[in-house]
Amino acid sequence: MSSSGKTIEAVLIAGPTASGKSALALDLARATGGVVINTDSMQVYRDLRVLTARPSAEEEARVPHRLYGTKDAAVNCSAGMWVAEAAKVLDELNKDGRLPIFTGGSGLYFKALTRGLSAVPPIPANIRESVRTRLERDGVEALHAELACVDAVSAERLKPRDRTRIARALEVIEATGRSITDWHRDGLPPLLAPESVTAVFLDADRDTLYARIERRFETMITNGALDEVRALAARNLDPLLPAMKAHGVPALIRHLAGKLSLDEAIAIGQADTRHYAKRQFTWFRHQLPEFEWMKPDDTQAHLHSVLGA
Repeated sequence: MSSSGKTIEAVLIAGPTASGKSALALDLARATGGVVINTDSMQVYRDLRVLTARPSAEEEARVPHRLYGTKDAAVNCSAGMWVAEAAKVLDELNKDGRLPIFTGGSGLYFKALTRGLSAVPPIPANIRESVRTRLERDGVEALHAELACVDAVSAERLKPRDRTRIARALEVIEATGRSITDWHRDGLPPLLAPESVTAVFLDADRDTLYARIERRFETMITNGALDEVRALAARNLDPLLPAMKAHGVPALIRHLAGKLSLDEAIAIGQADTRHYAKRQFTWFRHQLPEFEWMKPDDTQAHLHSVLGA
């Protein structure tokens, strides 16, 4: 589908959090008969519809949405797991002749679509649990030293207090006997050819975006985010699970435990989200320069023109 004669197999809409990606994807899906596919690592979790700004039930009813809210918070949904499910959705939509519209803010997911992904196999639960237990018992510095003994290259590359990545590197070498660096060299092929997609990044004005992030977080609290976190905290899940580190979750759990006021927790959640948005700008600029940066107000007309919609 294209007005220029070029066949467009998919649309990729990326951008910082709160930049308007979901609304743009919804409009485009309605105009083209396409399907919106989640490309955000937090919106895969069903436990956090409000706090991760997932499309509402009403929005999901207007056009088909896929890969939203499909995982329980107890699941560590890796990029590889998401890619495998995205491949199935792509096959289905190709057979039906429907346009896939990938939208979200997770750069690694977009990179996997057009550049491929490392082929690290699933980590057995007993190994993952062993590493997490040692992390909590001995501390991150001890695990970093342990990693240096078995995988010096990865240990040198990682910051000594990067709990998540150090644990991941140890899990991989214990489970497979190979370093995570080696696995990254032997990657899985991309799902989409770069020349077959139109890819945009919403280049929102920073001050406007940050103000919107702050307002949206306050609205989330009003709309039930605290209840979501209360239910999540009651499950006593591993704090290293992705859902437990979603922006706002750690601070709101501390509030529920009486360690922070609600205003303090909100301020931390807002700051964490602003910092994440800043990192998204930097990551996409350096890692995926083929994305076309556009102001949000200009993107809708551009995509409609490209697709002839």
